[in-house]
Amino acid sequence: MSARSVDVRLVKAGRTKIRYPAEVVADDGTRLTVRAPWAADGVRDFGFVRFEPGDVFTEHYWRDRWYAVKEVRAGDGALKGWYCDITRPASVNGSEVVVEDLDLDLWVSADGAEVLRLDEDEFEASGLAERDPVAAAAAREALDALETLARAGDLPGAGQETGLR
Repeated sequence: MSARSVDVRLVKAGRTKIRYPAEVVADDGTRLTVRAPWAADGVRDFGFVRFEPGDVFTEHYWRDRWYAVKEVRAGDGALKGWYCDITRPASVNGSEVVVEDLDLDLWVSADGAEVLRLDEDEFEASGLAERDPVAAAAAREALDALETLARAGDLPGAGQETGLR
């Protein structure tokens, strides 16, 4: 039996930011888990982590939550950490997963010691609070909830090796 493939499409401000193929690992009807290699060109160095060719992302998307949790591993399997996108709930239509990025992000290091809130300035500048105050409130609430879970070692979708899950 071959694995099911999907295309993940990340949308930002109404436009496709990136699209890439991924292999479905699990789908319980609420949470979809896919695995994909680093899909962008070249290296992206954030200062606290580098994403680069060879990295593998195991991505958890929920149809009822305002975030996605992405486990990041180096090509040799070493855990780098978790990159969490604040998004509208994922839409899964056949072989396409559509996720709308709402600019807020959270990084959790492999050992769980570093939890960083990211891109809050981009979120404020996006104008979402004015255009869709309900979505903006849900996004802020999701970021706060994810940070609380990460600091408690209970990040959804995280593995057991660090005590995070």
